[in-house]
Amino acid sequence: MIRTVKKGLPHVVLLGYLCVILFPFLFVLFSSVKKDNNSIALNPFGIPQELVWNNYVEAWVNAKISTYFFNSLYISILASVVSILIASMFAFAVTRMRHGKWNTILFSLMLLGMLIPNNALMLPIYIIVSKLHILDTHLALIIPYIANAIPFTAIILAAFMRSLPSEIEEAAVMDGLKAPGIFAKIIVPLTVPAMVTVFIVNFLGNWNEFLLANYFLKDDELRTLPVGMVQFRDQYQMNYAQMSAGIVYSVLPVVVIYAILQEKIIEGVTAGSVKG
Repeated sequence: MIRTVKKGLPHVVLLGYLCVILFPFLFVLFSSVKKDNNSIALNPFGIPQELVWNNYVEAWVNAKISTYFFNSLYISILASVVSILIASMFAFAVTRMRHGKWNTILFSLMLLGMLIPNNALMLPIYIIVSKLHILDTHLALIIPYIANAIPFTAIILAAFMRSLPSEIEEAAVMDGLKAPGIFAKIIVPLTVPAMVTVFIVNFLGNWNEFLLANYFLKDDELRTLPVGMVQFRDQYQMNYAQMSAGIVYSVLPVVVIYAILQEKIIEGVTAGSVKG
């Protein structure tokens, strides 16, 4: 009996923690399909008796959630992919290639990029973006997002690459591969688990970023979802059902992408262990 309780207690605690985490999202999800504010006020935490899907249509079309959604999606994905590409090449150079003390110096300089608060860099970034004449364009977000993500991404990928056995590269050299071939055909496939992990982190950071998107983009057609949601709140502050539908639009893609890539992590770990 005591052994059964000990085994079941962690599951009960985790289940309770899961309920606490999911409760706010369930509240928003149920509110998004209720008829009006009165329905939410009378039954704030209950399942709606009548499902009103028109709230999603109104939020998607009238509040321009569709425009903000696709802007955020392609900016977040593009910036995450490019940052991983650059950081993986840097990590390969400092961990798998022999450059003497330069490896340590370059990696230390990369670490310094994580010590500076992002808010402290806002004015310098604005000046650089202004001089490049890319204000009020998506490049004003994509370039800073890439630069901000490179230090963290390089550190994670470098730590993963150091754990790979050197015998793999020796065998590749015996087969006639040069450094670019080793990186593309050997290191990248084995580093997929780490790349997927940092992609999730970078994507979430880019997707939820607000300050740069708010100050660097003035054209309403170029704005991202976090900025658009603030305007949505101001415009529809009395319609909580449509506000909840907009929140679901902003949360659901992140949940879906995270769920898909979670399985990719497991697949990547298995493939890497076989190849190693």
